[in-house]
Amino acid sequence: MKTLIQNVTVGSGQTDLLLADGVVAAVGPGLPADDATVLDATGLRALPGLVDLHTHLREPGREDAETVESGTRSAARGGYTSVFAMANTLPVADTAGVVEQVQRLGEEAGWVDVRPVGAVTVGLAGQQLAELGAMADSRAAVRVFSDDGHCVSDAVLMRRALEYVKAFDGVIAQHAQEPRLTEGAQMNEGTVSAVLGLRGWPSVAEEAVIARDVLLADHVGSRLHVCHLSTRGSVEIVRWAKQRGVQVTAEVTPHHLLLTDELVRGYDPVYKVNPPLRTQADVEAVREGLADGTIDIVATDHAPHPVEAKDCEWSAAAMGMTGLETALSVVQHTMVDTGLMGWDTLVDRMSSAPARIGRLAGHGLPLDVGNPANLVLVDTAARWTVDPAAMATAGRNSPFRGMELPGKVVATFLRGRPTVLDSELVTP
Repeated sequence: MKTLIQNVTVGSGQTDLLLADGVVAAVGPGLPADDATVLDATGLRALPGLVDLHTHLREPGREDAETVESGTRSAARGGYTSVFAMANTLPVADTAGVVEQVQRLGEEAGWVDVRPVGAVTVGLAGQQLAELGAMADSRAAVRVFSDDGHCVSDAVLMRRALEYVKAFDGVIAQHAQEPRLTEGAQMNEGTVSAVLGLRGWPSVAEEAVIARDVLLADHVGSRLHVCHLSTRGSVEIVRWAKQRGVQVTAEVTPHHLLLTDELVRGYDPVYKVNPPLRTQADVEAVREGLADGTIDIVATDHAPHPVEAKDCEWSAAAMGMTGLETALSVVQHTMVDTGLMGWDTLVDRMSSAPARIGRLAGHGLPLDVGNPANLVLVDTAARWTVDPAAMATAGRNSPFRGMELPGKVVATFLRGRPTVLDSELVTP
C-alpha cells in the first residue's frame, strides 16, 4: 500500500509525505504520485500517531462496558496508533497468560497497537507482588505495571516493586490515593462538597502518596510514574522531585485540564471520576505543569461504563469517563488555543513522551524518512459538537457531551495503513 499525502502541514511548513511499505518513504514538496493513492491534505496538520499510556479496554471480563475491538476503534478515531491497556480486568492482568491474551486481542482487532499493563500485586489486592518478571519476559514484553483503580498503599510492597522492575527497565505507575483518607469519598473536598453534603476527597490523599513514592524511587534508583495527577500540591511535589533528580514522570487527564468540581452541583454522575474533578486553581496548576514539563504527558484514563452504571443516583454510580475520541480536541482547546504550548510540545506530551515512558518502539517518532508511518491528520480549524452516541466506544459516559470543541481527526495511519479516512473508520 502506497499513499501520497499532499500539501500537509508538518511542524511549521507545508510538504508532501509518501507512505510505503509501512514507513515514511519520502518527504518533500511536489513528490510524484506514481502508483500511490493520493490524499489532498491542504489545511490539515500531520502529527505522529498519539500514544495513550492509560486506557481501560475492560476485556477480558467486562465486555458489557467495552471490548478491545470497540475500545481500539475509539482510539483510532481519536488519532491514536497505540494504547496501553490497564490491568483491572476480570481476571486481573497479573500473569503472563492474561497479558498475552490482551495483546492477542489487540492484534486481532488491528486498529492500534495494544500494549498490556501488568498488575503490580496479585488480584490488585495489595498483598503480594504479581508475576512481574514473567509478564516482562512474556510475548507481551510488559514494561509498565499498575494497580490503577487501587493504590499500592503498603510502603514495603511499593519499595519491592520499584526494586524488582529495575532488572528489566520497567516502571511502576502509581494510582496515588491514600485509602484511609478517602473512605466513602464522593468528590473533591472543598466548598462544593460542603454545600452538597457529599463526603470530600482531600487533595492530601493524593499528595501524601506521591511524596512517599518519589522518596522511595529516589532511594532505590528506580522509575516511578504518577497516574492522573490532579492537584496543585501534586504538581509542586513532582517539580521538586525532578529538580532533585528523581526518575519520576507524571500524567494529567484531559478532564482535569478542563473541568472543575463546580459541575458536580447538578449531581450528574457523568462527572464522577477517580481522582475527582478539582478546583479551578488546580486546573490552572496542572495546565502550567503540563506546559513547563513538570507533567510529562496527557493520558486519557478512558474508563467506559455500561449505561446502568452511570444512569443512577450519584452515590451508587461508577467512577470514570470516556476520553479517547475527545482528548486531542480538549488539549488543543486548553493548551494550544490558549497559547500555553505549541503543536511541537503537544506532540511530545501526547506521542513521543508516552512512547518513551512505556518503552514503546516504533511510535512517537518524527515523520522522517525511514520511520514507521504512524500518524494522524488533524483539521485544527474545524469545530465539532461531542455526541457520545456517535462515538465508537461502547461507553456513553463522556463528560464533554454537547460541548463544542476544536480540532477534528480526519485520518489515522497505522504503519502506513489507514484506519480512519474522512473521519470514518476503515476496516483493517
